[in-house]
Amino acid sequence: MRISRDKVNKLAHTVADTLAEIPECDFLEDRNTIRQEARKALEKLLTEETKIDAAARQKIASQRKIILEGSQEWDILYRKYYNDEVKKLGL
Repeated sequence: MRISRDKVNKLAHTVADTLAEIPECDFLEDRNTIRQEARKALEKLLTEETKIDAAARQKIASQRKIILEGSQEWDILYRKYYNDEVKKLGL
């Protein structure tokens, strides 16, 4: 699932605001820099998730028999291949 840029920015604001509320957390940079770095990290994770999803779907599509998306077999294979890809990337 693709998340809009506005939603990623909202999440980044929430991360920065939450960190600012933690007494043990001191910023070495201003809050806007923290928010921008959080946004970059979120975008990187979402990009990786898109690649993992595509790889899992490709593996299912390359099966000899046609497996319909939404079927129990497809769901089981998707979870298996998705988890395999996550492990491969070390996430």
